[in-house]
Amino acid sequence: MIYISDLSKQFGKLHALAHVNLEFSSGKSYALIGPNGSGKTTLIKSVLGMVVPTSGKIEVDGANIHNSWLYREKIGYMPQIGHYPENMRIGQLFDMVRNIRKNPPILDEELMEAFALTTIQDKRMHTLSGGTRQKVSAALAFLFNPPILILDEPTAGLDPVSVEILKDKILQEKDKGKLLIITSHIMSDLDDLATEVVYLHEGNVRYNNSIAELKDITGETRLGKAIVQMIRSLEKGIPEVINLK
Repeated sequence: MIYISDLSKQFGKLHALAHVNLEFSSGKSYALIGPNGSGKTTLIKSVLGMVVPTSGKIEVDGANIHNSWLYREKIGYMPQIGHYPENMRIGQLFDMVRNIRKNPPILDEELMEAFALTTIQDKRMHTLSGGTRQKVSAALAFLFNPPILILDEPTAGLDPVSVEILKDKILQEKDKGKLLIITSHIMSDLDDLATEVVYLHEGNVRYNNSIAELKDITGETRLGKAIVQMIRSLEKGIPEVINLK
């Protein structure tokens, strides 16, 4: 579980996050959405320890992450754009990451096999297409079998077959009781993968509840349509749609 209490972050005069309170529970898959500049990236980087909040608290499995780093072993992170040593071969990259972990758990190499990365281990990172780099990022995120997965635009740049492979893997991990936080601009993917939705706007949580509840409130059957209706209601100041837990 990830518990976020009264979290704020300022960059100069910019309030990237404003008194955010959230709970992310194991066994659930959360769609973290919002317009560009809404605070999604800042929130994720705060959880990962890459951004130090101005105020507030973040706990992972009941432990405050401030001045801590061991909790990161519980998180698999797939960035939107993976940056790796360009001259390193794929196989060398995976060997390096394995060696960084002193006591690694049982490795999950399912995506390495499914994406056929084991057949191109001698290829250097700078020669890879955007889609193949995305496959590498996905395989690394799942490699150490973490209980928490944070996936930033996971299907971006993937071919249709690879998209379905990754989506199946995400659903498998959710069924194992893991916590997943997914950001995506592809609403159909989130409809397939997520059970909950957190909507951020200008650093504030404007909706935090199940996707089923949002669809019921808006009368829509598709997540994309439900989100549009929610945004319109929020703009008009209709309080019923702001159904925070």
